[in-house]
Amino acid sequence: MSLPHAILTALLERPSSGLELTRRFDRSIGYFWSATHQQIYRELGRLEESGYIRALASARPARGRKKEYEVLPAGREALTGWVASREDPRPLRDPLLLRMRAAAVVGTDGLPAELRRHLALHERQLAEYRDTEARDFAPDAEPSATEADRLRRLVLRAGIGLEGVWVDWLTEALRESDRG
Repeated sequence: MSLPHAILTALLERPSSGLELTRRFDRSIGYFWSATHQQIYRELGRLEESGYIRALASARPARGRKKEYEVLPAGREALTGWVASREDPRPLRDPLLLRMRAAAVVGTDGLPAELRRHLALHERQLAEYRDTEARDFAPDAEPSATEADRLRRLVLRAGIGLEGVWVDWLTEALRESDRG
C-alpha cells in the first residue's frame, strides 16, 4: 500500500508529470521504495479516480503534452493519516541470504563471486549516499536546517547505515568463504 503514499509525497514536494515522477523515483525515492514506470502510471490513474490528485490545467493543447498532477486535500489527508498510523517492521527478505542458506546444503560454487559482486554494488551505493550527504547537507548548516531537511537527512542516514551494514557483513562473509 506504500506506493500511493510515495507518489503523494513526491507530488506534495513538487507537482509533476508521470515521466518526471518516474525520473525522481529512479534518482531518489527509488533508493528506498522502488516502482516500475508502469506501476507509477497505473497508480496515478487510481489516485486520480480516488480524488486524491488531479491533472493541472495546461495552456497547451492536450495532444502531446505531459499531464502534470497535484495533490488534492483528500490526498493530503490520506497521506497525513498514513504517516500517523502504526505499522510493524517487515522481515528482511533478501535472495542473497537465502542463497547463503542453500549453499550450506549444496555447496558454495559461484557464491564467492556473487558475494564480491554484491559487495561492489553496496560500496558504490554507500559512496553515492555519502556524496549526496556531503553535497546536500553541509555540516555547518545543521542548526538552521528546516524540519523537512532534517527528516530528509535522517532518511539518507538510514540508507548510509544500512549500506554500511551490508558492506561490513559482505566483507565478513567473504573472509569466511576464503577460510573454507
